[in-house]
Amino acid sequence: MCPLCLSSWLAVIKDQVMQFVEPSWQFVKDSIRVVKRCTKPDRKECQKIAMATALGFAILGFIGFFVKLILIPLNNIIVGS
Repeated sequence: MCPLCLSSWLAVIKDQVMQFVEPSWQFVKDSIRVVKRCTKPDRKECQKIAMATALGFAILGFIGFFVKLILIPLNNIIVGS
């Protein structure tokens, strides 16, 4: 191969590699910036989130319990007759 062809071939490969590496590197830099800006929740915020989650579980549990409580006798009436 001639040196001119080889150098142009290497330039094309370098351009293709850089087209892949540059966006990836930019993504890594952006991700690092996001992680540095993020803050952990403090104790009060953690308790607030846990309380809201527990309340949601309790409400959904009671709704499911009462629906089942109503549907079991209703099902027995329909199927039993």
